[in-house]
Amino acid sequence: MPKILMPVGDAAETLDTFYPYFRLPEEGYDVVVAGPEAKLYHTVLHEVPPNSDVPWEVTEERPGYHIQAEVAFRDLKSEDFAGIFITGGRAPEYLRYDTDLLRLTTEIAEAGKPVCCLCHGIEILSAAGVIKGKKVCTVTKCALDAEQGGATYQGDGVVVDGQFVTAGGWTNNTMLLKEFVRLLKEAG
Repeated sequence: MPKILMPVGDAAETLDTFYPYFRLPEEGYDVVVAGPEAKLYHTVLHEVPPNSDVPWEVTEERPGYHIQAEVAFRDLKSEDFAGIFITGGRAPEYLRYDTDLLRLTTEIAEAGKPVCCLCHGIEILSAAGVIKGKKVCTVTKCALDAEQGGATYQGDGVVVDGQFVTAGGWTNNTMLLKEFVRLLKEAG
């Protein structure tokens, strides 16, 4: 079964993470959850809550489920993967400093394999230097991260540019995964 790398860390967004975690195996892909260490990580729910007494201008964060990283980034080889799915939430804010994750991301992208990310995941792609000249989608508050990586920000939705498929957030999961699976099958 072809493997898909899914980097996680504390504060990965719950829906950004668990939808592809369960959806990709339905298409015949083994999702390998990896982190800075092989351990249990906390996910979080990010949303602008409706009917708040004091309206939120950014997302509120609440605890979500836990997810087990079965392996550390440093113990992986990019050639073992058919693609990478980078989840959102706040985890990418610190994962983008992990040199082993950046190595894996760069090698997978340079090999022409499908790369999928949503929300704050763009911070990892930008730090890895793999989106220069690409059109990408992310949440509005990460537009600067996309542009600093040399990409053209296309707004909140789903954008496919070559081997890259990017999206704004969990509300885009269905179309995002449809496009990612299409790219995986075409590459496969």
